[in-house]
Parts: sequence; structure tokens; C-alpha cells
Amino acid sequence: MTVRAAPGAPHRAILTFGPLVFRAAIGRSGLTARKREGDGRTPIATMKLLGGYHAGTVPASALRLVRTRADTGWCDQPASPAYNRPVRLPFRASHERLMRDDGIYDLVIVIDWNITSRSRNRGSAVFFHLARPDFSGTAGCIAIAPAAMRVLLPHLRTGVRLVVRG
Repeated sequence: MTVRAAPGAPHRAILTFGPLVFRAAIGRSGLTARKREGDGRTPIATMKLLGGYHAGTVPASALRLVRTRADTGWCDQPASPAYNRPVRLPFRASHERLMRDDGIYDLVIVIDWNITSRSRNRGSAVFFHLARPDFSGTAGCIAIAPAAMRVLLPHLRTGVRLVVRG
């Protein structure tokens, strides 16, 4: 699976999977080879899919998908020992709530950016998730339309590589 920048705004991208081609949104500030916490950029890297979360009926997938609950969060505070890890809410340090009103995390796939080999301030919560209807930029994640995710999901499994190219 490959993601490349598309012409136009820095947050526009194209995701390909074999012969399939989908519109995608990436970081509001585009791509970077030097990802930093809070920079609004998507890392140029090869990252494995690890598993994920869903907010409704369990979708058909070989990925391990856990149901999101009201207390499901993800730590984005570099000084915390839980940095770039799932946490249970309430949680003292800065974090993202995975149950959101806007629906973009109704299906969220965790990708191995700064997880297996973690470094402070290198970026957290870089996910593969659902795009907003206007495909506006993300905080650094890769996002596609819900219909596109439904097409892809049955083909995704742990270890599939997501390649982001500059």
C-alpha cells in the first residue's frame, strides 16, 4: 500500500493498493522525512499495520480490531512514560480521545510510526483512519473515505506495509 502527495494543497494525497486507487488526506502541512510532535506532517516512511480500533460492528478484517470505548485514549505527551501508547481515560497527561463525535476514528488502524522503536518528540498517534467529508488535512495521519476503507479492510492484515513516499 503506497501513499504519495497529490497536486494542489499539501494535505492532498493518493493511496494505491495493487490496482486500486483512492483519494487520501495527509498532514495539513504535507510530508516530512523529519517528523516531530505537533508539526502537522505525515512521515515519509515504511510502516507496518499493527491493529486498530472500531466504534461499531466489527468489520471483516484479519487485523485485530478492538471496540473503542468512552475511556479509550492515546497518549501524545512526550514527557509521559505512556507516550505514543494506548491509555485508559481519564488520563492526566495530554492525550487523544479515540471515541470522537466527528467519526474519523470510527475505524482507526494503528501504524508502526514511533511505536516499536519509540523516541520522545518524534510524533505520536500517527494513524490510518477515516477522512472528513472535505478531505481536509490531518494532524499527521493518513485518511481515506469510509467507502474506500470498506474496500481495503478485508485485504489488510498485521504486517502489511504502508509506504509513504515524498
